[in-house]
Amino acid sequence: MGHNELEGLSSFHLDVIRETVNIGAGNAATALSQLVGSAVTMDVPKAELVSIYELADRYTSPTKIVSAVYLRFEGEFSGNMLWIMSDDIAKELVRMLIAKDFGDLSQDQMDQIADSLLVEVGNIVLSSFLNAISAMINCPLPVTVPAIAHDMLGAILDLLAAYYGMVGEVAIISETQLRVAGNESPLSGHVMLLPDPQCLSVLLSKLGVL
Repeated sequence: MGHNELEGLSSFHLDVIRETVNIGAGNAATALSQLVGSAVTMDVPKAELVSIYELADRYTSPTKIVSAVYLRFEGEFSGNMLWIMSDDIAKELVRMLIAKDFGDLSQDQMDQIADSLLVEVGNIVLSSFLNAISAMINCPLPVTVPAIAHDMLGAILDLLAAYYGMVGEVAIISETQLRVAGNESPLSGHVMLLPDPQCLSVLLSKLGVL
């Protein structure tokens, strides 16, 4: 694609991408159900293509701290992937998981295991999405060990750019609504797929829409 990778993308391209992320969300829900021992659903009410330069302002306020589990994937289609949520949502998710797995813990004990729990859940979510993409394009996508960051989204994106040196112009953003049986309120987040430069074209070509 040319200088602006958003140009020339049609509703058909978006439909194919939505289909793929919905499969990933279904896979994530199945895996998370096994992890927590309760029925879990993950809905993707919205999936869209967004300029990388709009992310920090569009999905959170510039100064708001978010929790982000992130990893890098390689292969013919390469890039970075994040699952972000507000710190409040992340804490609620941790409380939910701890209540099911550990019972009552002190705040200090919760703080000590919170990040490892978030990384475990985030790894399941991100790997499920990537496995769906890998199956759709018939291409292996090996991943790095996931990590977690608590910072402003803009700072986290800058960190990825500095560390890997490759961030394309376009991100595929999937809004996620995670529901666990026995808890009425959905836990909202966003899965952000950041293809390396020119790799969005590779993805669409392999999906058969270019």
